[in-house]
Amino acid sequence: MPRQAFDPEPSPIARRAFLAGAAALTVTAGALDTEPGVAAPPRHFGHGNFQIDVFSDGFIILPDAVIAPDAGPTERADIIRRLGGRQGTADIPVNIPLIRAGEALILVDTGSGDKFQSTVGRLRDNLRAAEVDPASITHVVLTHAHPDHSGGVLLPDGSLSFPNATYHVSAAEWDFWMGQDPAGRYPGLRDFVPGARRDLGAVADRLVRLRDGDEVVTGLRTLSTPGHTPGHISLELAGDDGLLITGDAITNVVVSFEHPGWRFGFDTDQDQGVATRRRLIDRAAAEKLHMLGYHWTSPGFAIAERHGTAYRHVALG
Repeated sequence: MPRQAFDPEPSPIARRAFLAGAAALTVTAGALDTEPGVAAPPRHFGHGNFQIDVFSDGFIILPDAVIAPDAGPTERADIIRRLGGRQGTADIPVNIPLIRAGEALILVDTGSGDKFQSTVGRLRDNLRAAEVDPASITHVVLTHAHPDHSGGVLLPDGSLSFPNATYHVSAAEWDFWMGQDPAGRYPGLRDFVPGARRDLGAVADRLVRLRDGDEVVTGLRTLSTPGHTPGHISLELAGDDGLLITGDAITNVVVSFEHPGWRFGFDTDQDQGVATRRRLIDRAAAEKLHMLGYHWTSPGFAIAERHGTAYRHVALG
């Protein structure tokens, strides 16, 4: 029998830890170069005609039941240890690229703002510390509308964090969240629906709905990578050896590479998520593409090397 989406649904404890940041836990900054609240300088990379600065939004705290629901207790403990975690949780980095293409300043995802865990929401401070005015951002691309990716669309007062930008999201992502009863289709998403509708609705009058293969600017095109959400997209940058910005299609530096057939707890359609992950990593390994992962070890640049029937994450930069 094929697995159903969100089967098994993460436990209430796992869900609360993901959504609330496990307030009772002792927070460490093991995944970051600096302590929370201290401005973290971006990492700079060139790629073809593009210049990329990777900013930190902080880190999110995830329980092992979300990171590796298919692993046994011993495997989970080892994964958490390798991720630098403790007591069944790990601090997972949030890497946000700002891409310069001529006069365009393109931000890929907005981080969490004040809408999520207390260990994230650092993006605007880090932009300002690097002398990047949020008002200068010309394009915002949302890989999907989960709170750690779109929660930074709005400031606490309800105004736009990036007031002069055009916003981009896949048409499938818009149709899913803004359509009829998304929580009825996927009950595990019930906590995410209000925030996704808030964030997408706030930019509806300046939103471009993307199809697979559409370009945001010349040389920066959309890749349909569904599974984590129905309309999740990744991005491909032309030039050099090729670069994939994977969003949450490849979520974890240990599990996603070494166990690409394992599910991730917050993939909407977990079978589709596995298929997308395998396809994307396999292509990256075969073509020796560089990749940038949203939740990978800071600053998130890596390649995939084949290793037996799976892969090895090899950090770059």
